[in-house]
Amino acid sequence: MDDDLLDGFITANDERGLGVYGVHVHREGGDPVQRRVRSDDRVNLYSVSKTFTSVALGIAEAEGRLSVDDRLLDHFPELRAVAADGFEAVTLRQLASMSSGTSHEWFADMRVDAPDLLREIVAAPMSAEPGTRFAYTDSGPYAIGRVIARATGADVRAFLTPRLFAPLDLHNPAWHTCPLGFPFAASDLFLRTAELARFARLLLQDGEWDGKRIVPADYVRRMVADPAGTGALEGEGERFTHGYGLGVWLDRDGMFRMDGRYGQYAVICPRRRAAVTVTAHSEREVDLLEAIHGLILDRLP
Repeated sequence: MDDDLLDGFITANDERGLGVYGVHVHREGGDPVQRRVRSDDRVNLYSVSKTFTSVALGIAEAEGRLSVDDRLLDHFPELRAVAADGFEAVTLRQLASMSSGTSHEWFADMRVDAPDLLREIVAAPMSAEPGTRFAYTDSGPYAIGRVIARATGADVRAFLTPRLFAPLDLHNPAWHTCPLGFPFAASDLFLRTAELARFARLLLQDGEWDGKRIVPADYVRRMVADPAGTGALEGEGERFTHGYGLGVWLDRDGMFRMDGRYGQYAVICPRRRAAVTVTAHSEREVDLLEAIHGLILDRLP
């Protein structure tokens, strides 16, 4: 790739105040192109963390520890007594795709006052039949993290350390935890731009890294194969209208992306065999994503 590929993007960042920290472009068959705007520190990936939790779910399934279509309460039978009417049918797939139907709304920047957040999630009234309504919340991925801990004996960070973090040389990443010590799973994983870019490249390569299978290729395909409809978010802009898969947003032209608050993006473009990763602190997230598309991805042949 040409070294000047990112010139227009960096100029737009300067002129529009997009808040970019760093950008990394990987294209199969070529050397990566990257630029730094500030020091390459580890930053909170916010909701990009959801994709890591989804991948942990796929790896655990491949190991025979659980199934994506398991019901959550099959792993936590002791919570059946407090579960809301209808929650019995909620599956891990629905929790990952934000279509569980629960009314519980929680995000990692909110205080956790309940003694056990999972118990609170299970007990919240249902607002829709499972699988019928999209509602974005950190509650589902957090619950999946708890299932992974129950099924494997290791919390989601510990589970991923030998299986994902170590092979990708993501050394000892911080992942903030709830009062019970479980990673938030939906947010608060900290990585550098280039570190996140390795994870994006892994998904572009259908879960293979340096000739080694890290994530089942079938699971990577399933992450985008049957998305929850997100039509209710039309007022939030075009970027949210393509559907939500297992921990990833679908994007235009067959692309999909990881998407975190303040402009943490990793856009995977299978057609061009490319991945663009950005970390930022942006108050103009829509403009930043448009710049990624218009000034980087659209310039790739």
